[in-house]
Amino acid sequence: MRKPLVAAFFALAIAGAGAAPAVAAPSGAPADTAGAQRARAASPTLQAVSFAGTVSLSNCSGSVIRFPASVDTDPALVLTNGHCLETGFPSPGQVITGQSSSRSFGLLNSAGTRVGTLRANQVVYSTMTDTDVTIYRTTTTYASIRSTYGINALTVQDTHPVAGTAITVASGYWKRLYNCNIDGFVYRLKEGDWTWKDSVRYTSACNTIGGTSGSPVIDPSTGKVVAVNNTGNEDGERCTVNNPCEVDQNGTVTVRQGINYAEETYQIPACFTTGNRLNLSASGCTLPKP
Repeated sequence: MRKPLVAAFFALAIAGAGAAPAVAAPSGAPADTAGAQRARAASPTLQAVSFAGTVSLSNCSGSVIRFPASVDTDPALVLTNGHCLETGFPSPGQVITGQSSSRSFGLLNSAGTRVGTLRANQVVYSTMTDTDVTIYRTTTTYASIRSTYGINALTVQDTHPVAGTAITVASGYWKRLYNCNIDGFVYRLKEGDWTWKDSVRYTSACNTIGGTSGSPVIDPSTGKVVAVNNTGNEDGERCTVNNPCEVDQNGTVTVRQGINYAEETYQIPACFTTGNRLNLSASGCTLPKP
């Protein structure tokens, strides 16, 4: 689980605190062929992902999110991990809804500068069962955030992500961007006492560290959130805390040391109705229920 660790500070010092740069072609590389040019033209146009709309928590990262049906006058929501909940990790099987909260979030602009503070009044939903999410309701609206800070919320994609898609993990805690691709999906991801379903596995370039928990995973071709960053196997151990293992449909366990993961978010919008209100009985809502 990617909460801050002492080791993370050393990792950051080695890797650098800035956004991961794009990799240029080596000097003297051969010119592109016409076929390669056509392949690039057929690929989605990738937009630069910034920190706008991300937030920093006391121990994690997060983002201001909205759903396709949200309107500007709705109370703004903040997405992070279940294991970032201020009252502690939800137990296996536990689902928390409607819990009072006064947690604060540092709102970041595109450059990663903190421009304001948002405050929650409720934990709308939190669990570490099947997925690893916490959703907070704030005391302000999307319209107010935009008029005050010039920042728009990130929209959560309501369709399943696709393997091979380019992604950016945007950490508000570290003010750092990680760029890689979706390597595939994990039938079951087990870490300690918790098990998550249909998790996203990154390619190795997304070497996320402690403090990146709760970061939005953004598709640069759409600017939408497709997952929420949550864990990685640090030491090569099997299914222990900070060392998740993959379990397939046949029960075969695979350990991938150094590989990191996220939990999908496409299923969340179906569980929210008018006014950004949670409705776990809504048609199409598959989130775990209390």
